[in-house]
Amino acid sequence: MDKRLLVTGLSGFVGTQLRTSLPDGWRIVDIPRVDLRQPGALDDFLVDRPPHAVIHLAGQTFVPQAFRDPAGTLQVNLIGTLNLLESLKRCGFAGAFLYVSSGDVYGQVSEDQLPITELQLPRPRNPYGVSKLSAELLCQQWSFTEPWRMMVARPFNHVGMGQKADFVIPAIARQLARIRHGLQDAVIEVGDIDVTRDFLDVRDVLAAYFALLEKGRSGEVYNVCSGQEYRLRDLIGQMALLAGVDLQIRQDPQKMRIAEQRRVRGSNAKLQSETGWKPAHGMEQILLDVLADWDVRALQE
Repeated sequence: MDKRLLVTGLSGFVGTQLRTSLPDGWRIVDIPRVDLRQPGALDDFLVDRPPHAVIHLAGQTFVPQAFRDPAGTLQVNLIGTLNLLESLKRCGFAGAFLYVSSGDVYGQVSEDQLPITELQLPRPRNPYGVSKLSAELLCQQWSFTEPWRMMVARPFNHVGMGQKADFVIPAIARQLARIRHGLQDAVIEVGDIDVTRDFLDVRDVLAAYFALLEKGRSGEVYNVCSGQEYRLRDLIGQMALLAGVDLQIRQDPQKMRIAEQRRVRGSNAKLQSETGWKPAHGMEQILLDVLADWDVRALQE
C-alpha cells in the first residue's frame, strides 16, 4: 500500500515538479488550499487518516516582500508552521516531517569559510531568512518533544523546467528563446554576473527530500546543494552556445546592485554520507532542459 504524503505548497515550482515526479510507493494526500495562518485550518482534512509523512514547502519566499512586510512573512513562515504542527499532533501524526528551509539562513559567509557546511553559524540578513531560521528552531524543538522524525532541509539555488523568469537561469533562457524566435534583438541586459552560485536541478532537490524522509536523522539539518560553484557569466556564455545564439551582453546600471555575497558553494557531504543521495543531473543537461522549456514557453507569452 502506498504511503500517504502531505505536501504543503503544491502549487509552487517545487511542488508542481513533485506532483509530476512522485516516486513509487507514495501517494499525495489531496486537500484543498487552506490558510495555514488560521489555527486548525487542516484539522477537518486530517482527523480520520493522518499522513505517513509531510513535506512542508509552503511559505512566503520573496525577499523584497519580506522587507516590505516582515510581520506578514513571520506570520506565514513561522506561525503557519506552528499551526501545521499542532494540526498534525491533534490528528495523531507519528511519521516523518521535513521542513524545507533555505540556504539563505546562512547570510553572508566569508570566502575562507567555503564550502558552507551545516556547522556554519546562521546569520540571516533579511526578514525572510529570519522567518525560515525561526521555523527551523521551532521544528527542532518539536523533535525533542514529539515522537516524530523531524528533519530540516536547507536548499541552495535550484533550477529546472517550469520555473518563473524571476530567477536568473530561466530569465536568461527566456531571453535566448525570444532571440531565437526573432522576438527581441540579440542583446540581453544583466546586472552583476561576476558572482558565483551553487545550482542544483530541482529533480535532484526532490530526490534529496525523499531520501531525507526515508533516512534522515530526527532533529538534524541538511544542506541540499550541488557542492559546485558556477559563475553566472560563464553560465550565460554556455547557454548562448547551447542555444546557437551570437549574443551581446549589456550591463544595465539599474540592475547593478553589487551582491554582498560574491561566492556561494555549499557542502552536501552530510546529506550524501547519511542518505546515499547524489546529484544525478549535470549543469549542461540542466541548461539544455531549461532552454528547451523556454523555447516553447516564449511563444506562448
